Amino acid sequence: MGPPCSRQDPELVEVTVMGSVVHFEIPADDVSRAEDFYRQAFGWEVSAMPDMGYTILSTTKTDDQGMPTAPGAINGGMMRRAEPLTGPIITISVDDIDRALEQVESLGGSTVQGRQEVGDMGYAAYFKDTEGNTMGMWQNA
Repeated sequence: MGPPCSRQDPELVEVTVMGSVVHFEIPADDVSRAEDFYRQAFGWEVSAMPDMGYTILSTTKTDDQGMPTAPGAINGGMMRRAEPLTGPIITISVDDIDRALEQVESLGGSTVQGRQEVGDMGYAAYFKDTEGNTMGMWQNA
């Protein structure tokens, strides 16, 4: 599901399930330096995925499927800072990324990067909200 929509516009599909915040991303100019910083400052576990150009940041314990065990806790990732993803990103879970991007655009937001396959795990996309904030979306495979 995408973000909640206005009940005043009958053309929009009403969202009945809230999209949960499920992930965060931190862009870095020097990924190695940033990995060391977050490891030492907060005790996060850092797992580089060089073939994907990405680092998994574990902020809390996870179960056998990699999901946080503490209610409300999320883990994140880090990548080299590059346009258009230059600031921290909050990622929201959706059932259908394409539909959610359409919903965002109908509400005055815009697509930054459309649906991208992330291995066999799922799909990611990025959008700007009406205030110019870049946010992420995640759809499980």
